Amino acid sequence: MGWSTIGYHCADGVATVTLNRPDKLNSFTADMHRDLAGALDQAARDDSVRALLLTGAGRAFCAGQDLSSLDMTHVGDTIEIHYNALVRKLRSLPKPVVCAVNGVAAGAGANVALACDIVLAGRSATFIQAFCKIGLVPDTGGTWFLPRLVGSARAGALALLGESITAEQAAAWGMIWQVCDDALLTEEAGALARQLATQPTKGLGLIKQALNRSLANDLDTQLGVERELQVAASRTEDCREGIAAFLAKRPPVFTGR
Repeated sequence: MGWSTIGYHCADGVATVTLNRPDKLNSFTADMHRDLAGALDQAARDDSVRALLLTGAGRAFCAGQDLSSLDMTHVGDTIEIHYNALVRKLRSLPKPVVCAVNGVAAGAGANVALACDIVLAGRSATFIQAFCKIGLVPDTGGTWFLPRLVGSARAGALALLGESITAEQAAAWGMIWQVCDDALLTEEAGALARQLATQPTKGLGLIKQALNRSLANDLDTQLGVERELQVAASRTEDCREGIAAFLAKRPPVFTGR
């Protein structure tokens, strides 16, 4: 694919995307943003890809922005063109996104993980909202994700103190889905992504859409959203297969259509 800062591999319906600047703790540069955007677009277009797994090479998931490459006179453009676009791609991708956090997830790196659908972390992983340490504000969706995941009290302390929390704390607080032994993280995250890749892909994409829209809706509006998306789901081939398999008391064979 010509991507120098990420790895991209497809197998068993899963596109595995690996942030690959291990000597810099996979910190973001403009090049890595462009490579990652290209990989996400490729996964979205490829019908053989039915789930995506995002992880990092080496001893970190992502240390956030590479400050040595940041032009402080164009911070707003950097956020809008790269970070905001990345969060929007992850949230709108019509396929489930699993994140395997290996090692530190700091700043924007932590918030990229939180933008994924299901987050697993190795036992030695840590999460830190490092922005306050250099006089900046959490971005990449951090001020939106954190209060919704952990509540306003914990979100405020995490953002204002910039303290590192362990994977176990993150799981206990509802920030992530699950903690794995470090040696098993790749295996367990891969197995989860492969399992998702066998499921009704269009239905899962509609579930993502329903959850995203719920965060801005009142109950009555969301009931209408559920009706709209349920109608769309009911017209898929996988829904027909799922109901037929249930009635025949056999395992369903979903094709992602």
